[in-house]
Amino acid sequence: MSAREKITGVILAGGQGRRMGSVDKGLVELRGRPMAEWVIERFGPQVDELIINANQNAERYAAFGYPVFPDDIGGFAGPLAGLHAALARAQHPLVATAPCDSPFLPADLVERLHRGLAEAGAELAVARTFDQPHPVFCLCRREVLPHLDEFLAGGGRKIDFWYATLKVVEVRFDDEEAAFRNINTRDELDDVGR
Repeated sequence: MSAREKITGVILAGGQGRRMGSVDKGLVELRGRPMAEWVIERFGPQVDELIINANQNAERYAAFGYPVFPDDIGGFAGPLAGLHAALARAQHPLVATAPCDSPFLPADLVERLHRGLAEAGAELAVARTFDQPHPVFCLCRREVLPHLDEFLAGGGRKIDFWYATLKVVEVRFDDEEAAFRNINTRDELDDVGR
């Protein structure tokens, strides 16, 4: 890696998987391996430290060999709660996120988000393909934690509402649109081949 600020990567696996039949999506098998393992394989080499946010099955996630932690806010509060918990635990000044149900994420995700963040002097960089932002694929500065703390304490849960209060840059990945495909349902899983 080049001489840049170090980055903690967090895999967001804290949801309930309701559209998948209330199963832990990161542990659902795709082509014989848990989806989270595919994400680890692609995302892990892009960051300096890897951690996993999971609110259930912590021991199964820990078997991948990385620290696992739950949300600090109860009630499956969504990806912002996972980011919040990660920012509180990250060892490095920048934090990148990727969801556990996107096994094909770009191999250059973090590099491109970092370039966008640095060029814009932004607090947060988020991936975008054409007219679709992908808010759970982001890179942000750890110092936004107090701001996020305040947003969540006030009852905020929507990731795009929080982003709107920061200096954000959207980084285009139009050339890699398929890489952002996430697998939310059994039908989507079937489409990519079990």
